[in-house]
Amino acid sequence: MSSGLKTVDFEVFGRVQKVFFRKCTQEHGKKLGLRGWCQNTPEGTVIGTIQGPSDKVAEMTTWLRKVGSPASRIDKLELKNENSINDYTYSDFDVIRKK
Repeated sequence: MSSGLKTVDFEVFGRVQKVFFRKCTQEHGKKLGLRGWCQNTPEGTVIGTIQGPSDKVAEMTTWLRKVGSPASRIDKLELKNENSINDYTYSDFDVIRKK
């Protein structure tokens, strides 16, 4: 696989709130050396952006589709705006909490 940088937006559907999904997503993203963010939505999904080497982004999207947090149930993963990038937009992988 190519190791060029890639960015992709995601939305995960299923039982993904109140099951530590965001925290596990952040931990797994950091473990893979990725940057970006994730947050809950009012609709009960988790959205976010992942940036990093394309092979690691692919590994993360597989994790989002098939693994998630231990108590989660993933019904569907939607990916949008997948593009090659020259540099990172984010400096870390953050969980965004709504006020």
